[in-house]
Amino acid sequence: MYEALKLAVLTLVLPPGGPLLLLTLGLLLQLRRPSIGRVLIVAGVAALWLVSLPIVVGLLVTALAGGRSLQPNEALSADAIVILGGGTRPRAMEYGGDTLGRLTLERVRYGAAVARRSGLPVLVTGGSMKPGVRPEADLMREALENEFGVAVRWSEDRARDTSENAANSARILIPEGRRRIVLVLHGFDVRRAVQQFEAAGFTVLAAPTQIPSWGQPGIADFLPSVGALYTSYFALYELLALIRDALVP
Repeated sequence: MYEALKLAVLTLVLPPGGPLLLLTLGLLLQLRRPSIGRVLIVAGVAALWLVSLPIVVGLLVTALAGGRSLQPNEALSADAIVILGGGTRPRAMEYGGDTLGRLTLERVRYGAAVARRSGLPVLVTGGSMKPGVRPEADLMREALENEFGVAVRWSEDRARDTSENAANSARILIPEGRRRIVLVLHGFDVRRAVQQFEAAGFTVLAAPTQIPSWGQPGIADFLPSVGALYTSYFALYELLALIRDALVP
């Protein structure tokens, strides 16, 4: 019940649902309160436009500490690599069962590259989000070992959120004296994930994938894109979570 309510709230607040809700309310109010209706329509269109612009989403991800890549020599000082799960695709017909979602696959691919460069042992973390769906960690291990040729030393398959990822990873790694980790994730969740892993006792080297590429801005950076809209959902989710954590001890 809680998860269903949480999903409903997020759908109505985060893009594209939030801006579309403003737009719908504005259209409904056009007859009775035309001035308010127009304001809501403009707000909805403007919000949807802004969160679809690559330049805006890039700035948001950078503000969430995801604008800096891991430097090649930094990983050499770490004790292990931790790759966070980011979702699965249940019952994928072309694979004959559960497989990695887009975000997890991007993290696994980059984590494999970091592991090959550094030679560090790898921990994957992520449980099952739905009954009957395989844990993320199991699918990540299979992909890393069978598709990317990278061995997985530890597999944590019970965590349901980032806080549990951190706590469960600490129970595995810290008793072995492995406190300095390379944390593989996306640019939009660097700030909150690093905070939670540091609170669990780690020294964290963030290794984000899909970070903004800052160069001379082009016209495409100011035109709406589906990719930017997709990323804005997760970036704004992380921003709301940071605000919640700051307000609720």
